[in-house]
Amino acid sequence: MNIKKYFPVTILQFVKIYLAAILFFALFRIILFATEINRISTSDSKLDVLLAFVMGMRFDIVISGYILVFPFVVLTIISFFDYKFIFTKRFFFLYIFALFFLAFIVCAVDIPYFNQFYSRFSISAFEWIDSPVFVFNMIIQEPRYWLVVIPFIIFVYLFYKLLKKIYFGVQENSFNNKSIKIIFSVLFLLVMILGIRGRIEEKSPIRTGTAFFSNNAFLNMLGLNPNFTLLSSYLESRKPENKYIALLDDRIAISNVQKYLNINSPDKNFPILRKIEASKTSPTNYNVVLIIMESMGAAKMYRNGNKNNLTPFLDSIANQGYYFENAYTAGIHTFNGVFGSLFSFPALYRQHPMKGSSIKKYHGLFSTLRKKNYSTIYFTTHDGQFDNVEGFLIANDCETVVSKDDYPPEEIKTTLGVPDDFMFRFSIPYLNDLNKKNKPFVAAFMTASDHGPYYVPDYFKPKSNEILNQLIEYADYSLKTFIDLSSKQSWFKNTIFVFVADHGSAIDGLYDMSTDYNHTPLIFYAPEIINDHKSIYSMAGQIDIFPTIMGLLNLSYENNTLGIDLLNEGRPYIFISADDKYGVLDDEWFLVVRSDKSKSLYKYRDRNTYNFADEKIDIVERMNVYAQSNLQTFQYLLRSNKQ
Repeated sequence: MNIKKYFPVTILQFVKIYLAAILFFALFRIILFATEINRISTSDSKLDVLLAFVMGMRFDIVISGYILVFPFVVLTIISFFDYKFIFTKRFFFLYIFALFFLAFIVCAVDIPYFNQFYSRFSISAFEWIDSPVFVFNMIIQEPRYWLVVIPFIIFVYLFYKLLKKIYFGVQENSFNNKSIKIIFSVLFLLVMILGIRGRIEEKSPIRTGTAFFSNNAFLNMLGLNPNFTLLSSYLESRKPENKYIALLDDRIAISNVQKYLNINSPDKNFPILRKIEASKTSPTNYNVVLIIMESMGAAKMYRNGNKNNLTPFLDSIANQGYYFENAYTAGIHTFNGVFGSLFSFPALYRQHPMKGSSIKKYHGLFSTLRKKNYSTIYFTTHDGQFDNVEGFLIANDCETVVSKDDYPPEEIKTTLGVPDDFMFRFSIPYLNDLNKKNKPFVAAFMTASDHGPYYVPDYFKPKSNEILNQLIEYADYSLKTFIDLSSKQSWFKNTIFVFVADHGSAIDGLYDMSTDYNHTPLIFYAPEIINDHKSIYSMAGQIDIFPTIMGLLNLSYENNTLGIDLLNEGRPYIFISADDKYGVLDDEWFLVVRSDKSKSLYKYRDRNTYNFADEKIDIVERMNVYAQSNLQTFQYLLRSNKQ
């Protein structure tokens, strides 16, 4: 059968060009693989290596699609005309070759760049653009770089010859049915768009984190296309929310934070590093379960003034452990909550710490406890790639991420995946299996049911009539379900449970920065471990969870975060962030500082809306410097890769 008779010639051309491009991208990937072959150990399966190349093909299709979609549309349109449009066709040949030529340059440069920095090519590579002579000399004086130049020249030459043969060698066929031709062309265009998106999931297109599928960091990065990481980093850098903050001079900020953290002899390379020594008693090796509750602000609890009694379980366990009355989330987004809780750093306006061209390493809860021989796992109800959480966590020593793809399809009820209680039930066998390894585990959960799209399972019978209250009731029921199930497991008596919100809800709109959006329950619950039940009123933050857990575990570790052990240290204020402002709180005052530098100081305990900023200048200054110093220090750590 002659397939040319049944398909428009333009489609046949572009299918072949796609295949040629993917082939040459794969050749560059093979060279990168060969230069880093020592990073593959005997414990790495051949299947994982294969999957890395398959993942790479997905990213290659994305880049090829971006290059080819415009020429395809134009050439398809002109194919309906009898006139040959020779100039236009030749132009697009040069257009396609030129763009792939640039793409192959990036692939070639990426290989020595990766060898040097262990990161795929990104906008960061242009930090030395102001020293071109130095960079050029460095390149030409390094012999191994020529091992990339030679294959690059060969590949470009072969690609040019192949592209020319494909582009000009296909003869026009007798496909004259314009209606069918339009249908085929539209369908192929839709396939191209799907290839550009990279994923068929309903939430987000392919992201850098999608490539992080294994515990081998090199294989994860091998699956990326450096053109994708370069473009992603450029687009992220152009967003106003991703500009570096400049609230205070770095040196002043760091010096202030060192005083706040009682660092008397700072490390030369890591200015806020504290080496915490455990007490002389033996480490506990308790399991840790951290539950990050979607939107479960403190204002939803009865003990904090909600008269509807929507959270009877959460209220009950608050009296059976350590409850921090004045705890606040780092930011107002879920990614702030996940990041702040696990890695003990604040939110910086709109900056997204888990996205970007490259994924940074942090010494947070997973990394630290994995070094202590803990198993690490994270559960979410929905798409693990949303907000780039899955890839980010795997890169930061989370061994397993359980997400939507792991659940039975029939249990996925909304865009947010499975209901909370199903996730908790589903997790028990995982935790039991980890317990069988005869080593402790740390598990983190991100719930979702207290968030739209709204879904309350039929088997749960709420007392409330209002859907928002029903969601809170159901979320609380799900937490109770998990603890009830856990209490029947052998590991329960040896486990510390921590409950915190990712953020709250703007229930109280008294101020333009709602405290309810950041005020969170923070509960440490372990009925067989914590006997001195108490409410603690000192200021606390989501960013303090990791060091506080380490204190309870009585393990020596390095704290290179802005968090403190709340049971052994104190802070005068806690700072919070929104997209365009930040706030600072103590037990009396609430300072709001906006992007236009305007400030308001409120007596929030009294619900007083009067602005005391002009009258209490000294208070404003102390609170503001505290927040600015912490935020600026974190920004410095990020810029300098000292996080």
